[in-house]
Amino acid sequence: MGSSSSSSSSGNGNTGGSGGSNGAGNANGAGFHHDPGESTSPTPPPPAAPPAVAELCAAAMRFVASKYKVALDGTPDTLSLLDQYVREAREAYKERPESIDLVAPAVGAYLGEVMRQELDAEWFAEGAHDAWRLYFHNVFLAFNPIGMAREAIAMEAAEGFHAHLVLDPALREMIEERLAAMPDVDEEEYYLPTTRYDVVTVVVETLRAHAEAAGTGDVKFTRDDYE
Repeated sequence: MGSSSSSSSSGNGNTGGSGGSNGAGNANGAGFHHDPGESTSPTPPPPAAPPAVAELCAAAMRFVASKYKVALDGTPDTLSLLDQYVREAREAYKERPESIDLVAPAVGAYLGEVMRQELDAEWFAEGAHDAWRLYFHNVFLAFNPIGMAREAIAMEAAEGFHAHLVLDPALREMIEERLAAMPDVDEEEYYLPTTRYDVVTVVVETLRAHAEAAGTGDVKFTRDDYE
């Protein structure tokens, strides 16, 4: 995929809905709402987001509902609404650079929470926002979604916010090759939440396939493995 860079990992992750007018309550303490009629699976719902993350997700929902009169519902399909919000936030950032400190944490928390629930991860959300991380369970992968959001708004690297994907160095080349095979995107699209979600999904799927082929598919990673 075009516009890629490389650091401790690779690729476009900068390795280098509908409903009521206010969806804020959906993120308050118990994760996003999903209709129990959608599935008969006995799999329990993911645990609630940490309070600090839930608060920021609620803010993102309020921002989007106020501007577009559509509620975010925590599903990947609604990331296109977040993309549009980011595009407008870019214009505000040009006039008031300090606005990124308000908008990026909310956007990053929402993006990270969608990833957490869809791709099996957990938050480390303590201290300043630059220290936050999303740690994945089924693959060794970590990054800061708030850093990704800052990059999406500023359209440049967010130094110190760890937006790059951290993974096993031995698998870096494999991931770089897989991401290089993705379609090129322009710079405007490269940083958007939807693109970042797609890239992270590809990385997770690639790492899972490698683990299954290597006979290590049952290995689970915990926070201790990352710290």
